[in-house]
Amino acid sequence: MERTHDTVILAAGDYPTHTIACQILTQASHIVCCDGAAQSLLSHGITPHAIVGDGDSLPPAIRKQYPHLIHTVSEQEDNDLTKATRFVMENIRPAHGLIDYLGCTGCREDHTLGNIALMARYHRDFHLQPTMYTDHGLFTPAIGTHTFTSFPGQQVSIFRLSGTHLSSTGLKWNAYPYAELWQGTLNEALAHTFTLHSDGQYIVFQTYEAKTPPPSEE
Repeated sequence: MERTHDTVILAAGDYPTHTIACQILTQASHIVCCDGAAQSLLSHGITPHAIVGDGDSLPPAIRKQYPHLIHTVSEQEDNDLTKATRFVMENIRPAHGLIDYLGCTGCREDHTLGNIALMARYHRDFHLQPTMYTDHGLFTPAIGTHTFTSFPGQQVSIFRLSGTHLSSTGLKWNAYPYAELWQGTLNEALAHTFTLHSDGQYIVFQTYEAKTPPPSEE
């Protein structure tokens, strides 16, 4: 299934700077931002479809100018990223559950780790097809056997979350049921696709650029 980049959720981490991430943001038909990201988005000349969160990060000037865009959710069980996701599910209903996430990394490291983990939750529990784009690459959650589009030399990391079986085709080093999160990092794609076979869930990170070979010695 081809990725359409129609619906974007912008979190309050580092604002996107990579060309790919910026294009996804500027070309999206629907942008929902967490309240902490509203000021950055508006300062770049982009008006969101909605601003969602508990409202604690919204400057008074934005409250005054954009009251029709603000959707305050006061409960504290979920973070603003999940509140924005629920808003998209209920109000936009993206085709095939395709949602792109930007601005989810950077700033506080605990928020970064939590946001990456939420991709797996949204895929497993909300039945969405989320992808998180950073300034270096993309995170994609998957369950079972899944084929990823890639290119030779693309750097790939696999984070196994559940299941007892994991193997791969099309990677430089065959995947196995990693016992630790770090064990599946720093792999490499050999061709234009690779496939992971599993009986559980995992998250894959893929870089935008191929690994740069070391300079030759003369």
